[in-house]
Amino acid sequence: MLKKIAALLVSLLFFCNADAAHPLITDDTGTQGKGKFQIEINSAFSTDKINEGGISTKTSASEMAAALSFGMTDTIDLVLGIPWQSYTISQENMAKVNEHGFCDMSIEIKWRLFDPEENGLSLALKPGLSIPSGSEEKGLGNGAISEGLTAIATHKGKLGALHANLGYTHLEYRMEENINAARNNVWHASLAGELNLTEKLRSVANIGIETNKEKASDTNPAFLLGGLIYSAYENFDLDVGVKAGLNKSETDTVLLAGLAARF
Repeated sequence: MLKKIAALLVSLLFFCNADAAHPLITDDTGTQGKGKFQIEINSAFSTDKINEGGISTKTSASEMAAALSFGMTDTIDLVLGIPWQSYTISQENMAKVNEHGFCDMSIEIKWRLFDPEENGLSLALKPGLSIPSGSEEKGLGNGAISEGLTAIATHKGKLGALHANLGYTHLEYRMEENINAARNNVWHASLAGELNLTEKLRSVANIGIETNKEKASDTNPAFLLGGLIYSAYENFDLDVGVKAGLNKSETDTVLLAGLAARF
């Protein structure tokens, strides 16, 4: 029984994602500049427990993601994401399902509409596609091409920066179980802030909510995140963070760590 629900459970509760401004979920309007690159290597370690009908189910997952951004122009970036995930699902510490593999790849374009140096406020649009390179049967992908669009706003000041995202994703599935149980239209809204503690160290905070992918639930997952970004060198950052669920629909706890190099 657990084997049959594993792929659906993971696809609804977890998703592989190559975040753009790790450890933040909310993206910013910054672009790399024409001919410049950024590579990010991010990791996430999550745990989630649910109890339904007196049966306790625990899911533990580990994710690694590589994201490569290339400055096509000074205001337009091409972003490629390649995620990998491993997870274990157990019920009452007895039945177990273990799976691992690559998730769906992503291709995105970030277009900054206004120069942030004019008044500190900038806007960007980020359309993207999810390519079905992960196994839907294993809960590592959707099995079909999905598309989305995110509107991004950033305001920079002397003390730090504020970011806001409003996004829409249209999800497609191949497996009948997911077609019947999962929503196709998902909205996302989030806010994030950065505070400059020192010349090299920033503290970050993030809050957000999105449409529940599970048709059977009307509770939309909401999260709160806190972390630090340390600029060890001018073009090299290290980051850590903790993401916590604010309701039962969101993953309970996610530990985050990553690095970003620009060249």
